[in-house]
Amino acid sequence: MSETTAGGAAASGTTAGQATASGTAAGQATEGQATASGTAAGQATEGQATASGTAAGRATEGAAAGGQATSGAVVRVMLVDDQPLLRESLAVIIDKEPDLAVVAQAADGADAVMRARAVRPDVVLMDVRMPRLDGLEATRRICADPVLDRTRVVVLSMFELDEYVHEALRAGASGFLLKDAHPEDLLAAIRRTHRGESLFAPAILTRLVAHYLDAPRPGRVGRLRALTTREVDVLALIGGGRSNDEIAEALVISVKTVKTHITHLLAKLAARDRAQLVIAAYDAGLVRPAQRP
Repeated sequence: MSETTAGGAAASGTTAGQATASGTAAGQATEGQATASGTAAGQATEGQATASGTAAGRATEGAAAGGQATSGAVVRVMLVDDQPLLRESLAVIIDKEPDLAVVAQAADGADAVMRARAVRPDVVLMDVRMPRLDGLEATRRICADPVLDRTRVVVLSMFELDEYVHEALRAGASGFLLKDAHPEDLLAAIRRTHRGESLFAPAILTRLVAHYLDAPRPGRVGRLRALTTREVDVLALIGGGRSNDEIAEALVISVKTVKTHITHLLAKLAARDRAQLVIAAYDAGLVRPAQRP
């Protein structure tokens, strides 16, 4: 009997041992699976975070390169030209940039005005000679439209001294670019225009204006009466193609003060940008062709 009991106990012990071994194995398996699962999840999360961080880093790095905006905002561009091949070529160049996007195209001025009102682009690249409505009148209508007050127009010209370019500037265009410009110059022009800067060298603008403006125009000189003496001085230097730093040095004032004067000039002369201030300086007779750099 004691042997039977001992045998039963042994059997029971064996069973308990097996159960313990089984429980241990199960526990180890469960723990192993949980650990593996947790490790896999951790690796996946870490991998996703790393990939996400890398993508974000590349986006930031790409946006910072080449003077691109770091805010992530995309500059929306509209192309206006009656030559489809030229439009498509420009679109390919522009759309490769992460901070630029072509949002509309038009083959003539009338279509350009309509599409601009529909999509409200940031920058319009405008040809001059087109059917139905030319680029000059289209520029005038776009720049005069209150709905498009944030849209800037850049005139595309075949010639540096194209007779229409000056009138385009008068119509409100922010500047001009030659059609044979290098791609990097085109991209820089779009970005600078969007930031409110002049996209051409002051000497080029001064030479252009001087070529077509030989005398002050009636009615424009009277507008100077609203300006202070210092503002007139700043306007004359802007007309001469001087940069802010050069104006500050010439008048012995700070660059910050120069910028304040320019802000006042833009408001008082109802000018959209620096290009129109140059024209205003020539109109008023503050700068003569002989004075150009």
